[in-house]
Amino acid sequence: MKPSPVKPFLEVIDDRVLVCDGAMGTMLYAKGVFINRCFDALNLTDPARVAEVHQEYVRAGADVIETNTFGANRVKLRGFGLADRLREITIEGARLARHAAGDEVYVAGAIGPLGIRIEPWGKTGTDEAEAFFREQAEALVAGGVDLLILETFRDVNELRAAIDAIRGVCALPIVAQMTIEEDGNTLDGTPPEQFAPALAPFADVVGVNCSIGPAPMLETIERMAAVTRARFSAQPNAGRPRDIEGRNIYLSSPEYMASYARRFMSQGVRLVGGCCGTTPEHIRQIKIAVKKYAPEAARAATRARADVPAPPAVRVSDLAVPAVPRAERSQLARTLAEGRFATIVQLTPPKGFASDAVIERARALKRHGVDVVLVPDGQRGARMSALSLAVLVQQKASVETVLQYSCRDRNLLGMQSDLLGAHAMGVRNLIIVTGDVRSVGDYPDATAVFDVDSIGLTNVVARLNHGVDIGGQPIGGPTAFHVGVQVNPGAEDLDQEIHRFEYKVEAGAEFVVTKPVFDVATFERLHRRISAAGVPIIVGLWPFESVLNAEFMANEVPGVRVPEAVLERMRRLETPEAAAAEGVAIAREVGRALKGAVQGVHVAAPSGRVEAAIDVLDGLQ
Repeated sequence: MKPSPVKPFLEVIDDRVLVCDGAMGTMLYAKGVFINRCFDALNLTDPARVAEVHQEYVRAGADVIETNTFGANRVKLRGFGLADRLREITIEGARLARHAAGDEVYVAGAIGPLGIRIEPWGKTGTDEAEAFFREQAEALVAGGVDLLILETFRDVNELRAAIDAIRGVCALPIVAQMTIEEDGNTLDGTPPEQFAPALAPFADVVGVNCSIGPAPMLETIERMAAVTRARFSAQPNAGRPRDIEGRNIYLSSPEYMASYARRFMSQGVRLVGGCCGTTPEHIRQIKIAVKKYAPEAARAATRARADVPAPPAVRVSDLAVPAVPRAERSQLARTLAEGRFATIVQLTPPKGFASDAVIERARALKRHGVDVVLVPDGQRGARMSALSLAVLVQQKASVETVLQYSCRDRNLLGMQSDLLGAHAMGVRNLIIVTGDVRSVGDYPDATAVFDVDSIGLTNVVARLNHGVDIGGQPIGGPTAFHVGVQVNPGAEDLDQEIHRFEYKVEAGAEFVVTKPVFDVATFERLHRRISAAGVPIIVGLWPFESVLNAEFMANEVPGVRVPEAVLERMRRLETPEAAAAEGVAIAREVGRALKGAVQGVHVAAPSGRVEAAIDVLDGLQ
């Protein structure tokens, strides 16, 4: 293994602008590596090809080359069945880069995001994330890197976790880079005026990379330069990719990319390179521009930034406003806040777009004094969206609704947009659920996708209720959502269920609805452990419509407990009418037994049979 360059990286970068390499993935793809391969594993399976890319960038004049370890963390490697080879892959990646670098080029250990959401958006704790990053950083340090480049992060919280992990491993310089949209904000909406000063005290170089081309990246760097005196880095894509005959082609020429190197340097960029779509020729032209314009650009940057103060980091709490008082958000919120008993009946969205029958059922429920209609999300098949039906019920039946909103198959920004739209259309009550892990609807090949879970989305809504979005920016006033969550009394791992419930309450949950309960003992084992939280509990009741329905709930719905004695009661019935009546009787018995321990009931209406739900409610009087 060849030695590192003699001078320390930070000493040199303060003296002159350094040129980083360009894309690794683009080059490997061009050399015949399929996009579905684990590029990091090539350090072991095809080291000659990885080394060839490094050597091409060194010959092009790069001062810094990055290891082929962007995705070499345990989370991402697990998806390829390679988690147990993390250290081997990472150390070999550093060794290959060091061999190509010689004694004049710096080797940067490349670390990318984990590919999962961490708290407050995801279920992975910050301490867990730090452990993942620490493992990768330790291997890179063992491989002999000169610095660490953290790149393509969308979440400032995750990037801070990575920085903290590295600081616990070594004192090597850290380049911390966010990825941004064309508006300059991160993919989660955090503006550079917020993330740059937030990162500057913890990283040696703060920058942006990927996603966009050099022109919008320059505007972002200018905004960063206006709020902090940190050293900057810039590694843009070679423009936005274009789809040409089924291939993504980056069209920004090396000369065009190089023309922006001078402009980057004039704004204080000390490390300039490229990301997706950039090649050794792009780096060669950037190096020529840096050599030619470095002195002039350095003088311009000094003049432009001499009077820039070092402001404190902007915190979300600085931008938040008081939430709307709970009792003022909805009728359901007022009912629960005043300690009165609430009645909720569930109506499933119809297949197709015809809603008249469901609206009429909602009107029937209103005539019988039902407080709220709950509209479940994530139903199978080609059904109307839950949000659409909730709005229609409120508009046409004049009944308040609770919108169940699932995290499944939606990304975080899309969910935020949905909820802001729901609020604009008058929806105030929410029940936030993670969603089922299963094939979607009538399409067995469809798979579920989760960006965040119910805990993360509850955090999002809590922020919206304080007038800020997920990026910490004001939204023009606070939303007035009444936030509910779900808990499962029949969970096999009740400790984990309680643990998640506590996180939901901490995130901002204001009431909780249980999954269907069919016996008092199942509910009581949960109630003993969550009642102290002080959150109103609404118990779920399901009137069986047949023996088949009872057996389905008992054997095919995960987490639902139906005692054998209850199944025997259903099996004794000889006619469908008698079975349906017994289903109502069982739900009534459970509801009456628990009425003193809960603050409301949520009754399902299987197959749209609102009369069964009404019969259950009548029996609770």
